[in-house]
Amino acid sequence: MDLRMIVVHIDGLCEPVNPAGTATFGYVIKDDSGSILARRSGIAGKGPAMSNNVAEYAALCEALEFLLKKRRENSSIEVRGDSALVMNQMGGRWKFRKGLYREKYQEAARLRAQFTDLRFLWIPREENEEADELSREAYEGKSS
Repeated sequence: MDLRMIVVHIDGLCEPVNPAGTATFGYVIKDDSGSILARRSGIAGKGPAMSNNVAEYAALCEALEFLLKKRRENSSIEVRGDSALVMNQMGGRWKFRKGLYREKYQEAARLRAQFTDLRFLWIPREENEEADELSREAYEGKSS
């Protein structure tokens, strides 16, 4: 196992209405020294099937896919986000019931299974400003 810790901050939003707006996401991945490994944002989708939860899960899926491409599945990884739903479902504390985000939840669960040391931590919104800013930039058309 890679002993270096990787910290991933994720966020998503659905604007101008939730649900049924434009779902965007942002994520930042840093190593234990604070160096940025990735800083990305994008659009998860638009229309009636979109919601904040879809956007949050899209951020998680995109970040995990990036880490897999970089062959970091054996690293110690902590995912931090301000969505209690995503952090608790992925951390195994809450069960999936139903929702527009079903497909993204299933995708995230498949990706999660490919990592050996992956933890999920809920953080207050104030501690997630960088990922939040990226998801807002994606909504405003400044995607990175």
